[in-house]
Amino acid sequence: MPESTTIRRLLVANRGEIARRILRTCRDLGIATVAVYSDPDADAPHVREADTAVRLPGAAPADTYLRADLLVRAARSAGADAIHPGYGFLSEDPAFAREVLAAGLTWVGPPPDAMARMGSKTAAKRLMAAAGVPVLGAVDPAEATETDLPLLVKAAAGGGGRGMRIVRRLADLPGELAAAAAEAQAAFGSAEVFCEPYLATGRHVEVQLLADTHGTVWSLGERDCSVQRRHQKVIEETPAPGLADGLRAELARAATAAARAIGYTGAGTVEFMLGPDGRFFFLEMNTRLQVEHPVTECVTGLDLVERQIAVAEGEMLPAEPPAARGWAIEARLYAEDPAQGWQPQTGALHRVELPGEAFVRPVGPAGLRVDSGVESGSSVGIHYDAMLAKVIAWAPTRAAAARRLADALARARLHGPVTNRELLVQVLRHPDFLAGRVHTGFLAEHAGDLLAEGEQCDDKRELPLAALVAALADAAARPGPLPSGWRNLPSQPQVKRYRAADGTELAARYRLTRDGLRAEGHPGVRLLSAAPDRVVLEVDGLRRSFAVAAYGDTVQLDSPAGAVALTVLPRFPEPRAEQAPGALLAPMPGTVVRLGVAVGDRVAAGQPLLWLEAMKMEHQVTAPRAGTVTELRAEPGRQVELGAVLAVVEPAAEPGHESDTPTH
Repeated sequence: MPESTTIRRLLVANRGEIARRILRTCRDLGIATVAVYSDPDADAPHVREADTAVRLPGAAPADTYLRADLLVRAARSAGADAIHPGYGFLSEDPAFAREVLAAGLTWVGPPPDAMARMGSKTAAKRLMAAAGVPVLGAVDPAEATETDLPLLVKAAAGGGGRGMRIVRRLADLPGELAAAAAEAQAAFGSAEVFCEPYLATGRHVEVQLLADTHGTVWSLGERDCSVQRRHQKVIEETPAPGLADGLRAELARAATAAARAIGYTGAGTVEFMLGPDGRFFFLEMNTRLQVEHPVTECVTGLDLVERQIAVAEGEMLPAEPPAARGWAIEARLYAEDPAQGWQPQTGALHRVELPGEAFVRPVGPAGLRVDSGVESGSSVGIHYDAMLAKVIAWAPTRAAAARRLADALARARLHGPVTNRELLVQVLRHPDFLAGRVHTGFLAEHAGDLLAEGEQCDDKRELPLAALVAALADAAARPGPLPSGWRNLPSQPQVKRYRAADGTELAARYRLTRDGLRAEGHPGVRLLSAAPDRVVLEVDGLRRSFAVAAYGDTVQLDSPAGAVALTVLPRFPEPRAEQAPGALLAPMPGTVVRLGVAVGDRVAAGQPLLWLEAMKMEHQVTAPRAGTVTELRAEPGRQVELGAVLAVVEPAAEPGHESDTPTH
């Protein structure tokens, strides 16, 4: 009989929303809590919400949240008797789990040996094949042929899309293997990579498991996580749409067989690739709590963190899990710009207002839950993941859950860095998504529709009106007995200039007369009220209200038609600093990981020159045109700011234009 224990004080070896999620359950259970924090996280919400907090000096994950010795020392110094690793960082590191146990602390996770057996995807596939679980056969890169294409290069250790490349041409395979190996080494400390067939229209389906130390293994249903970008999940749901009951049962049997094959206990997830023909194949097992665990909680009513703690304390699970009810969909809100290659964004989060209750399960009457690691006033930096929050909707049906979630995201007020909010709304309202026609290439297949919406094409019709609203709110904020622009006699209109997020420049020209608003280009607009934070107009007979917030030179407007961000333009623009022709600027703040060229190299258009790491992802900086590298100001390990000059590529002379000397 396994020994039982009682956890009294628990250290959360993580940050952000998962740290807050675990702290919430501990409060409900009456368990005292300890947080850890890096220097950039000193004022983070999870630090304030814990009973005790321990500083991890430094900023980079390698110096803080990835230091097992510091985490164990923090637990001891704070009097904790258990550690919960959350997800990411050291959550799947068996060496960390062994160090926790060796210190006499309770590890809220699976046995280290089980973690180790699933730690390498290549070894895990061999183990699963022996247990009778279907697997995709690996392809030897040295023997790959055209018939094997497309191929997927994957890191044997770790996940999250890092060390992963799609190869569609054999000529690209050596370079992609080298790039994947370098990224895997930097991310996971192992350069081992392997190749397998790439299923372009496959579905990512996973099964949530929970096992105790007494031999009971629960399958808590499957989740579909097919909507992805850069091999990272964006939208997850349970149950998976369109699966026959027999297939659901087969997936559950394969997942429980995987868990029993390695003596697994605690919460874990077995991931499968489901082909268009209905066959499925083992991908990997995540030996931790998943980011998307809230959707399972919403349909089962379970608190998976509470169950993890109960299993760690030696408690026995009932013979059968609770029955699932309804449908739950989760959207991951990221500080990133989908229209600019998913570039991560940094900066101050002036306002974060998301409909829904925080970390609740089951969800309340509104059917909305929000798990977030940030709040109004937080900052998004370069060191950690770009995810701001997870918004989850529950409803009796899939269509109702999708509609509820899309509406909640559309009504959110998000003032600060660009986010993927508009893309999420468009996905949730897309006919193919609503019909359940999802696969891992969904975003690429529908990029023309979805990314256009992400660039706020619909808002472009609203932009001139938004500029007028911003100008009226600005006028209302200025002191004086009369509204700005009021004149006893006709005069020149008031003019306020703005730039929209897509670069469109706008000019609001208006007069406030005794007879009301007179705005150029807006003959059907009547001003009903104006305040610094809200403007109400009548537009072609329809009453419309706009919430307005100003942060320095940035104006954020929210209305039922959508969100618009404008930048105030000065009356007399300052001259811009001239850049050398062919200069490549840093598209984001980050750290230079490695270089692909040297000064004097000839490069082709689109050729990678260097790689930046920001928010746990690598980003290529490529040559905009063919030419020669004449300057290279970047070096590995150097941190660069947005807009810093990284390199200069002198364009190659066009054929027939080798000389400026005229010919006759």
